Amino acid sequence: MSDKQNLDFNINEDAYKTQLAHLQSKLSRVYEGGGKKSAAKQKERNKMLARERIEYLLDKDKPQFEVGAFAADEMYTEYGGCPSGGVVVVIGYISGRQCIVVANDATVKAGAWFPMTAKKNLRAQEISIENRLPIVYLVDSAGVFLPMQDEIFPDKEHFGRIFRNNAVMSGMGIIQIAAIMGSCVAGGAYLPIMSDEAMIVDKTGSVFLAGSYLVKSAIGEDIDNETLGGATTQSEISGVTDNKFPDDASCLDYIKRLFDKIGDFEKAGFDRATPAEPKLNPKEIYGIIPSENSKQYNMHDVIYRLVDNSEFDEYKDKYGQSIICGTARIDGWAVGIVANQRKVVKSKKGEMQIGGVIYSDSADKAARFIMNCNQRKIPLVFLQDVTGFMVGSRSEHGGIIKDGAKMVNAMANSVVPKFTIIVGNSYGAGNYAMCGKAYDPRLIAAWPSGQIAVMGGAQAAKTLLQIHVAALKAQGKTITQEEEDAQLKVITDRYNSQTSPYYAASRLWVDAIIDPVDTRKMISMGIEMANHAPLTKQYNVGVIQT
Repeated sequence: MSDKQNLDFNINEDAYKTQLAHLQSKLSRVYEGGGKKSAAKQKERNKMLARERIEYLLDKDKPQFEVGAFAADEMYTEYGGCPSGGVVVVIGYISGRQCIVVANDATVKAGAWFPMTAKKNLRAQEISIENRLPIVYLVDSAGVFLPMQDEIFPDKEHFGRIFRNNAVMSGMGIIQIAAIMGSCVAGGAYLPIMSDEAMIVDKTGSVFLAGSYLVKSAIGEDIDNETLGGATTQSEISGVTDNKFPDDASCLDYIKRLFDKIGDFEKAGFDRATPAEPKLNPKEIYGIIPSENSKQYNMHDVIYRLVDNSEFDEYKDKYGQSIICGTARIDGWAVGIVANQRKVVKSKKGEMQIGGVIYSDSADKAARFIMNCNQRKIPLVFLQDVTGFMVGSRSEHGGIIKDGAKMVNAMANSVVPKFTIIVGNSYGAGNYAMCGKAYDPRLIAAWPSGQIAVMGGAQAAKTLLQIHVAALKAQGKTITQEEEDAQLKVITDRYNSQTSPYYAASRLWVDAIIDPVDTRKMISMGIEMANHAPLTKQYNVGVIQT
């Protein structure tokens, strides 16, 4: 490595480690939930906190992957915020069996449901449904957050969809276990009771359609909440819950024993060999990814640090070089990798290809590779660093729209599981073609270097400024160069804030923001959970023009 390359590597590494420190700082704040005062109140009632319950329940010697830690980040500030959407979702293992756990965080507005709370719960159920993954609900919620009831109650993807999913999942034979460890009121009462087995913690758990105040208001009956719907009432008189336990720990221990006795199910049959670490150090990715997202790098250098033994069998390596395709193994699992190349390369025709742009030949190659992976039952991994499809007369005359459509069609109709990592840019139609959120990846994550938008910040800001200046001129107004520069900065700053991976994570456009070295863990856990769901559809890409 030359002195210049060493210098660039060190600059990139320092910049990336700064981004990782920022990630850890934000995560630390998120993990505090509703704050220390709210946590202390839960402790006074002899209750574990949501994250403590999950940590106690899951196997300590197995990996975990949290979904939606940044949900609702910097949202609902007028109500004091809603860290993690007021609910914690983790994929992990109980008694050796992989599952997904959903725990209300009672330190955040008593576990009340905000719009993003519902969206995150639905995402957890979606993961469970797609992968036939057992799901555990640790219920501790005051119900719908009333000031925002119109944004959470009546629509298709709102609160009620969760109970619809309970029923659908039951019909599919997906295991659902619920533990009522705090409040469980109104419509929310259906979630645990529609599960296969529901348990309740004595003196802290309660479940009823209407609490004592509403009962008094509605029918004039004087009754306390414990008598109305506490553990003794619901487990010994009504039979609504199956068992009661004296404290959180004993309830969670019972769930562990349940999972210890679950039988095995048919698998999808994805291939796994003995796992091996990459020969090249994954932490070197920090120095490979440029500190400026307009600079070049070789995506091969990233791939070699993600795959077992740093071995990668490339498909059509001399053709369509702005997309890299090939097969490898990640933690033993066979995978097909589709990755954008940001390095400038030369085609046989001698034309310079700018990395990050999808050309016709690249789209054609990727479509054919995706078809091959489906035929061979190989899960797909997409590594996004894409600015979009190539534009201009040469591309249009060469049929870029047709070739792009072939790639999108092949990817969208894929029946093998797909996993997406946003490494750098994720712009416009490139986001779609490389399996963005709209195309049902089983899991999708961004690295701290990820950027998601319809186009790059500088390009978009200049376009928006031109529209603004044109509108002023139409009104007979003028704008000085200084005013124009100031307005450009305002527009650029606002747009750039919306391209941040944290902006995407807060809205669940991505499941998580992860350290690049955790990518192998995420993909391995993802394929393992996808292996629970046998493929029931034949691969058919429909009509694709040739």
